[in-house]
Amino acid sequence: MSLLNKNAPDFTLPDETGKEISLTNFNGKKVLLVFYPGDNTSVCTKQLCSYSSGMEEFNGLGVNILAISMDSVESHKEFKYKFNLSFPLLADVSGKISEIYESKGFFGVKRNLFLIDETGKIIYQNESLPVFYKDTKDVMGEIKKLLS
Repeated sequence: MSLLNKNAPDFTLPDETGKEISLTNFNGKKVLLVFYPGDNTSVCTKQLCSYSSGMEEFNGLGVNILAISMDSVESHKEFKYKFNLSFPLLADVSGKISEIYESKGFFGVKRNLFLIDETGKIIYQNESLPVFYKDTKDVMGEIKKLLS
C-alpha cells in the first residue's frame, strides 16, 4: 500500500546526539525522509555521502533531510562523524516508524525515500533494492520535476 498523497505520519526519534527530533519540527518545510538499511554498509555509506555532499542543492530547493535506520544512537554518532554527514541520523531501534512508513522488511529497513511537502503530504515515494540507491543527481531530478 502506497503512502503517496497521504499525510505523513508524525514521529519522534532520537538523533545521533540523543536529541529528540519530531517531524512536526519541520511543519511548513519540505522534508526528504531517507530510510536506509544500516550504518557503515557500503551502499548506505555511498548514498548518504552523496546526499550530504549535495546538501547545497537540496537546501536550494528548501528540502531538509532526515535519515532513518534501526541502528542505535551510538552507531549513528560514529557513522555521522566518520563521514561528516550534514543531516540528522535518526535511531528507529524498535522499527516502529519504519513499519508505519512501510519501510521495514524481513531483514530490517528497506531503502525508501519519501518527500513531504510544506503541508505535510507525501508527494514522492521511491523504494530501491538494497544494493541500489538514487544518488543526489537522480533524486534532485525527480524533485525538480515535482516542484516545477
